Amino acid sequence: MTAIISHRHLGVGEITLHVAEAGRGPTVVLLHGFPELWYSWRHQLVALAAAGYHAVAPDLRGYGESSRPEPVDDYAMTSMVGDVIGLLDTLGEQTASVVGHDWGANIAWTLAQVHPERVSSLAALSVPLQPRPLLPPTQILRAMGEQRFNWALYFQEPGVAEAEMGTDTRRTLRLIFSALSGDAPTGLAERLLTGLPPGSRLLDPIPEPGQLPAWLSGDDLDVYTAAFVRTGFTGALNRYRNLDRDWADLADVGTRLIERPVLFLGGEVDTATRFVGHQYMEQAVPRLARVILPGCGHWVQQEQPQQVNHELAVFLDAHTTARHP
Repeated sequence: MTAIISHRHLGVGEITLHVAEAGRGPTVVLLHGFPELWYSWRHQLVALAAAGYHAVAPDLRGYGESSRPEPVDDYAMTSMVGDVIGLLDTLGEQTASVVGHDWGANIAWTLAQVHPERVSSLAALSVPLQPRPLLPPTQILRAMGEQRFNWALYFQEPGVAEAEMGTDTRRTLRLIFSALSGDAPTGLAERLLTGLPPGSRLLDPIPEPGQLPAWLSGDDLDVYTAAFVRTGFTGALNRYRNLDRDWADLADVGTRLIERPVLFLGGEVDTATRFVGHQYMEQAVPRLARVILPGCGHWVQQEQPQQVNHELAVFLDAHTTARHP
């Protein structure tokens, strides 16, 4: 019998989080990335419920039906981590397994470093654990920006990216999802992330795909489009606008080992997995397992849901007790 995904809105500190959930058993929190929603975990919610877990996927603050505070500072990493802690408190869970993708992976990594007592195990999709840089991130990006366009730097000025991305929301999402997927033309993602000249814009260099990737139906795209038409992109982009604040707030995080069991799950052609070194993660995570999915791009859990479901279930089963039958 297929598990039913239910929805509710939970008070978490000063904000409200919309969560989708399915199943009973040990709790697994699923944290999405940019520009996504709880819906990115639609396949995993059902599969994890069938495997005996209580799977919970919130819209992160700034996204979907969750609160969208106005101050940019409210999207600092400390606030994002605090939302997960608050969610666990509201659910009555002292500890949980946490699975994150893209920005959700960064939130999960930070949570495991700052509040290891609340994390029983961790799975990070796409984004390896990275050391704290020596300089504030935007300072590094601006030095790089003299030679090439950078997405994160482009997102810094409020209103600029919003104006471009909000002109045709469906087109924006269609281009980003297609360009960073394993279905994209060879070399496209690399060129978009490292090969564009200074002064470029985000969407102009992305060619229109002939058709949607097989893993993303028109109905799926409708869900994302409706959400971002309603909310705009500001809440999502504000996460990028806290890079330097995070650097200052979390100065000592990079000195901490992550002692919990960790699964890193990446796509073979995902630029976030390929272009970021894994050496620091290997040193800082003694109990690390790593799986790279052939032919997979950035949207790992959507592009290859069956493989991701399998790897997550195997990992969680090995590090969880008292699952629901």
